[in-house]
Amino acid sequence: MKPIRKAVFPVAGLGTRLLPATKTMPKEMLTIVDRPLIQYAVDEAREAGIEQMIFVTGRGKSTLVDYFDVSFELEATMEKAGKSLEPLAPTKVRNGEIVSVRQQQPLGLGHAVWCARDIVGDEPFAVLLPDDLMVGQPGALKQMVDAYAEMGGNIICAQEVAADKTSSYGIITPGETRGTATEVFGLVEKPKPEDAPSRLGVVGRYILQPELMDILGKGERGAGGEIQLTDGMAQLIGKQPFHALKVDAVRHDCGDKAGFVLANLALALDRADLRPRIEEFLASRG
Repeated sequence: MKPIRKAVFPVAGLGTRLLPATKTMPKEMLTIVDRPLIQYAVDEAREAGIEQMIFVTGRGKSTLVDYFDVSFELEATMEKAGKSLEPLAPTKVRNGEIVSVRQQQPLGLGHAVWCARDIVGDEPFAVLLPDDLMVGQPGALKQMVDAYAEMGGNIICAQEVAADKTSSYGIITPGETRGTATEVFGLVEKPKPEDAPSRLGVVGRYILQPELMDILGKGERGAGGEIQLTDGMAQLIGKQPFHALKVDAVRHDCGDKAGFVLANLALALDRADLRPRIEEFLASRG
C-alpha cells in the first residue's frame, strides 16, 4: 500500500459567499486571527506527512503561491530593524514542496481535482478544501492518514449534518460502522432532506485512489452542470475499500460569513495572549 505523499488543494473558486472581501483577494488568503486559511491547511497536511502540495489555482490567485515564496525585501527590512523572522517561519517551504496548476474553466470540484492528474500520477492522494477549517489534535488529515494505514482504499471525512442542510453536502449511504469508521455504500450529491439516505455529510478532507482521475477525466456532469467529485467517488464504491471517518476535530465553514467570524472568535479564545481581551469584550456585551 503506497503512502500518502501528495495533497491537492482546489483553490480556484471565486469565494462569492464572502464578497466583497474576495473581489481582489483569494478567500484562502483571508485570515483567521493572524494566519490565512491556506496556512492552516498546509500546516495540517505537513503534520500528516504530506511531501508535496498541489495548488489548483485560477486567475487572480497568484498570491497563494507568492505567500509561500521568500520575501527578500520584507526579511531585509525586519532584520535591519532588529525584528525576529520567527513569525515568517511557517511560510517557508522546501524547493518543490508546493507546485501549482491552473483550472482554466470553473467546471466544478471534480474538474479541479482532475487538473492535478499529471502531478498526482499513479499514487493515492489527499484533497483538502482550505475554507473547511478543521481544528483538532492531531489534525483531521493526520487522523485520516492513520486510518488509511489500517483500512487502505478511499477515506472521506464526514460529520452528522442537520436534516435541513443535506442539500448543501454530499450525503453517504452508510453500511457497517466500526468505531469512527463507516463503510460507504453510496454517495448522493446535495439531496433534498426527504431524499437523503442519511445525515452523514462529506466535509472537506479526502484520501483517494488514483483511479479516480480516469473517472473524472470522462467529464460527466452532475449537479449544477458541473463535474462533481462526489459523483466520481461514487463510481469507486464496490470496486475499492471505501469508508467515511468521523474525526476528532471542530469544523468551521469559513466560506460562509458567519462561519468565518465564529472561526476567528473560537481560535482567538484558544490563544492565551488574546483570550482576556476577547472575554472582556464579550462580557461587556452582556
